[in-house]
Amino acid sequence: MIATSLKDIVVLLETAISPAILISGVGLLLLTMTNRLGRVIDRQRLICAQRRSCSHDEQVFLSRELPILWRRARLIRNSIILASFSVLFSSLIIILLFIMPLLGLALNLFVVVLFILCLTSLIASLFMFILDVNHALTALKLELEDMDKVNEGDRSAS
Repeated sequence: MIATSLKDIVVLLETAISPAILISGVGLLLLTMTNRLGRVIDRQRLICAQRRSCSHDEQVFLSRELPILWRRARLIRNSIILASFSVLFSSLIIILLFIMPLLGLALNLFVVVLFILCLTSLIASLFMFILDVNHALTALKLELEDMDKVNEGDRSAS
């Protein structure tokens, strides 16, 4: 059945709003993720620069943080890719929701599959984002442990 009446078009627009809102929300997540990726890259560059001009013991400590930053960068990259796929699937849903009634196509199963892929991608993206936060806390723990060692060394020297 081809959508020709105003009522059909209004229903169609209402149906397309949900995926559009999802795109907006995921867009904000992508902004957060890209900012985190930029911070990780900046931190890695800073550590590499610090390693050139510090003692061997400090180089050893700084080198412990580099693999964590590398894992974080990969997690965030994968999270960004999955969130982008979520937006892509949601966009395809919107297009299909408009094309189906206009052309009289019955692609309901395809829309359902795209919606499942959309949400699965989003869930996987958020899972990787949570893993990144945990890795960030691991790096912070290393820094705090190093601070404790420095403070203990200062106390024993006094």
